[in-house]
Amino acid sequence: MFGQLRTKFWNNAATRGVVLMLLSTVIFSLTHVSIREASAHTPPIQVAFLRNVFAVIFIIPLMVRMGRSLWVTSSLKIHVLRASLHVTAMFAFFTAVSIAPLARVTALGYTAPIFAAVISVLILGEKFRLYRWSAIIMGFLGALIILRPGFDVIDTGSLLVLFASALWGVVLVLIKLLGKKDSSFTITAYMSVLGTLLSAIPAYYIWVTPLWHQWPILIFIGLISTVGQLCLTEALKHLDTTAAMPFDFLRLIWAAIFGFLFFSEIPDIYLWIGAIIIFGSGFMIAYRESVKNRSNSSTRQ
Repeated sequence: MFGQLRTKFWNNAATRGVVLMLLSTVIFSLTHVSIREASAHTPPIQVAFLRNVFAVIFIIPLMVRMGRSLWVTSSLKIHVLRASLHVTAMFAFFTAVSIAPLARVTALGYTAPIFAAVISVLILGEKFRLYRWSAIIMGFLGALIILRPGFDVIDTGSLLVLFASALWGVVLVLIKLLGKKDSSFTITAYMSVLGTLLSAIPAYYIWVTPLWHQWPILIFIGLISTVGQLCLTEALKHLDTTAAMPFDFLRLIWAAIFGFLFFSEIPDIYLWIGAIIIFGSGFMIAYRESVKNRSNSSTRQ
């Protein structure tokens, strides 16, 4: 009886998507905690490099199974550009996680889709109506509420998160371009391998050999971040972006809880207000994008 209920529960696509989305929020928050812990003994750039190394190791079975077909692409230059920007963003973000409160890092990280919306206008020539520009302005207003320039000193960690989010905005646009020709497996494989090669160069110059007891957490970061990405990707297969996004706000809740439990961090009221505004603007953009896609799909039919 219980087994049948469990099977029926898991076979429901929407339910499976929600569960995987919830799981991804916990995993990403735990990843940030692990990065903070590892960065106390190992340079963040080196942590990012090792994260890429272990991520590649974990997807080797996929590379073996798909063989040469995995690497067939007509957009190699875009893959290289995407990997370069992603690695730079990762360096900035990992450094930010090591020095800034987890909840603040998470809240400001929600600006990435807003940057992507702006960049879509500049690079792809997409036309935005008033509601999108209103959402973008709301998002940056939320960031200003969190940072409070002129009333509080803007810390380096916050600036690094915004820098990383801006780069990730470009990356999201590039992934959109790559997705028109390449499979998600090809995009992931190129990112993993190129990301490892590119991050190896700066990691070499600042290398500090980890102590034996530091290796488990470094391996854990590579494993759990890969699992988190897989959970998120699979969740978005079963849920519309607008249905998935409200659950993503739980990352901020987990970040606040873990930040308090592990690092005695207490978010202020301005962070919560700004985060809600930023998240709301991102949700508005995602919702209108979903409506536009459905409209275009029905028109083609």
